[in-house]
Amino acid sequence: MVFYGSCFEPAVIDRHLKREPGPRAMSAYADYDSVIARVKEALTPGPYLLGERFSAADILWGGALGWTTGFGLVEPAPVLTAYVERIRSRPAARMVAAEDAQLAEAHQAAASA
Repeated sequence: MVFYGSCFEPAVIDRHLKREPGPRAMSAYADYDSVIARVKEALTPGPYLLGERFSAADILWGGALGWTTGFGLVEPAPVLTAYVERIRSRPAARMVAAEDAQLAEAHQAAASA
């Protein structure tokens, strides 16, 4: 979970802003490509970050990878796409998505009234 905030987010922002990462001695990560390679490596054994066990880290990473690939900030590699789909297909994730859709619909209806 620490890797997300200290490495993934800054690497994605650096790439998006087309700026070079800080000097290696002052940076928690090498560069965007190194960070993404590490994420893919961690997800390859699967199905979750801790192997067979779903954890809070998967909630964080599933949402983050879904969002960043969805907005084109991270290229959707097969291992990342499959992981995001596994997270989104979990019963609790589907329930939350349905509730979000209902709230959005209600908000839109109220705004139109």
